[in-house]
Amino acid sequence: MICKYSECSSLTSVTIGNSVTSIGKEAFSGCSGLTSVTIPNSVTTIGDGAFVCCSGLTSLTIPNSVISIGDWAFSACSGLTSLTIPNSITSIGEGALKCENVAEVVSLIEEPFAITGKNHTGRTFSLNTFNNATLYVPEGTIEKYKATKGWKDFLFIEEGTGSGTTPPEPEQCAKPTINYSNGELSFSCATEGAECQYRITDADVRAGSGNKVQLGVTYHVSVYATKAGYLNSETATAALCWIDKEPTMTHDAVQSIEAQPVLIQANGQVVRITGAPEGSTIAIYDTSGKLMGSGKATAGTTDISTQLCNGDVAIVKIGDRAVKVVVK
Repeated sequence: MICKYSECSSLTSVTIGNSVTSIGKEAFSGCSGLTSVTIPNSVTTIGDGAFVCCSGLTSLTIPNSVISIGDWAFSACSGLTSLTIPNSITSIGEGALKCENVAEVVSLIEEPFAITGKNHTGRTFSLNTFNNATLYVPEGTIEKYKATKGWKDFLFIEEGTGSGTTPPEPEQCAKPTINYSNGELSFSCATEGAECQYRITDADVRAGSGNKVQLGVTYHVSVYATKAGYLNSETATAALCWIDKEPTMTHDAVQSIEAQPVLIQANGQVVRITGAPEGSTIAIYDTSGKLMGSGKATAGTTDISTQLCNGDVAIVKIGDRAVKVVVK
């Protein structure tokens, strides 16, 4: 691999946003002044030559979200002396880790797959790495590595994690909370600097034929938190719907019917209802129609304990309105 780009040689640091899912072909090729990079755990693929010839790179963190490293992705990164490959990786391209000065490779892959061996010009690792570096593999997998194309070309293979230490498990982002007020959904996470990734679906948004559409006016919300160097949080879910209030009457005629927003969240065996009309009856059923919990709405938030389990669907009935939520 010839280092043919140098326009970014003065770049010394880079922050890759948590919304990035793929680092493209030759994205940072020739950035020889780049000394370290932390890839966020939103990234799943690293493209061909993405960091080729980043000779100043001395440290590298590949998160467990990455499944594919492209051809020559980190080739000629001469500043790297050790590499850790997460268990999530399922493919490594030709010349991807061909760095001359690597003295230690820690592979956390429990089921090794074929890579390009040392007798090929597109060898995955440098010849020096194959001949002189120590490959550390998970306990109980050394025979698998010794029988797998490419990996078996390492002259020194040991079970362990290298350098006498176990790499620390990345911390997980805190599970976000979901709130609704004044026409606005908001998400918050206790992990400082975490960014919430949300998805909102509405069963009423659909196509069809006929003269009528029954509107449920329910939004299903899911959100998780991400931060570079952290594991993604658990996903928080909620259903946001609108419950009709008592109609306003004027001289025995209905003047208007207002709708009150209600947020429903199931966390473990507790279903939390926020914003239901005070005093309204709340009943929670499973999909067979069995009553699993009930209560009366109080001002603000009402928590109702149920016998539901993780993954169950709860049918929450508030007055005459029924909404389905999944227990998390």
